[in-house]
Amino acid sequence: MALIITDDCINCDVCEPECPNGAISQGDEIYVIDPGKCTECVGHYDEPQCQQVCPVDCIPLDPEHVESEDELMEKYERLQAEG
Repeated sequence: MALIITDDCINCDVCEPECPNGAISQGDEIYVIDPGKCTECVGHYDEPQCQQVCPVDCIPLDPEHVESEDELMEKYERLQAEG
């Protein structure tokens, strides 16, 4: 699954620089995660780094973007090839 940032986001700016895929950006009101770039840090880290640094715990799994570990690894490999 990709991750999503909820309305509880306080715009503290700590998650964006932690994302190794550049999937997090400032939205109109809160930060947003591009599900096409989010691999939950698969291929980079053991745990999603944005979740680790978020002080308000507002980055859950996105139920609208369900992906297996294998699919996340394939996405990681594709992003690395494009990058």
